[in-house]
Amino acid sequence: MIDVPWKIFSQTGNIEAYLWMKEIEGEIEKDDTYEPDDTILEDTRS
Repeated sequence: MIDVPWKIFSQTGNIEAYLWMKEIEGEIEKDDTYEPDDTILEDTRS
């Protein structure tokens, strides 16, 4: 998915394409680092 905005940016220098690519990268990183909050489960196990 990142290939499309990168190709647009590399060929045109369009800053909006670069920002779009960075937005996509941020969403991917956020999804990869997601860890569920187990403290809620600890409260219900008692």
